[in-house]
This record gives sequence, C-alpha cells and structure tokens, in this order.
Amino acid sequence: MNILFCIKLSGVIFFLAVLGLSEVFAKDDSNIINLPVQNLKWNITPEGAAFAAVQGDRFKGAYRAMVKLPAGLTSPMHVKSANMFGVVLSGTFAHIAKGADPSTEVLLPAGSYYMIPKNLPHISKCVSATECVSFLYQDGKFDFVTNIDK
Repeated sequence: MNILFCIKLSGVIFFLAVLGLSEVFAKDDSNIINLPVQNLKWNITPEGAAFAAVQGDRFKGAYRAMVKLPAGLTSPMHVKSANMFGVVLSGTFAHIAKGADPSTEVLLPAGSYYMIPKNLPHISKCVSATECVSFLYQDGKFDFVTNIDK
C-alpha cells in the first residue's frame, strides 16, 4: 500500500475518532458502506468548488462530504453558519480570517487538519498547482454568505 495513502487514511480515521463520528460510513451497526472514489458524484458550485456527499444532505443539516477546489482558486470573503472541520487529502489549502495578518497564513498540505468556527469571516484557497481535495464535516446545513462587511 502507498505510504502517502496510508498517512492520509490515518488522518481521516483520526479526524473521525476525535469527533466521535465513527458512524459516518454506517447507517447502522450491521452494514459497511464503501464508496470508491470513482463513484463520487460531484456537484460544482457557482464559485467553482465541488462537493461529493458521503453522508447527509448539505442543504438540510449536518453532513460529510469530499470537497474539491481547482488549483489556484481563492474564495471571496464569506461566513458559514455552522462549524467546519476538514482533513486535507491532496493539494495545499490555506484559510485565513478577515483582518488577519497575511504573514500568519498557514499552508495545509495533505494530512493536515483545519477547523473554521461558524460566523467567522474568512477566505479559503487552493494554493497548490494541483486541485485541492479535503474530507469535510459541517455540524449544520451548508451556506456560503458573501454579503458581509468587508
């Protein structure tokens, strides 16, 4: 097995264990749900991000999804009304809060974890030359509010 894949997989497993979400991939205790990458159904947002649901409906409540940003994409300043937790699977992400000193931006390569609190104005970026993919858990329904004071 590829060592990079094992590292990424262990990061996702750790993330799920920390949040107590071992039920993410099982609807009950008697079934295993396997979702190979080639079976993900990607939906692209007007901003260019793509979501592939793995559990829940992001427009109705808490959900888990794979999220993909094209290389070089920078979001507009925005907020979300739910907390967001992510593990980077490929590429390099960066998230920075409104008003933060740009020199404090942290690059998040594969295997990294991030958490963005609800109602925190921020920008998200894929700073790598290749697309960025993360596993995302949001503890409430999805929204992307850009009409905030800049």
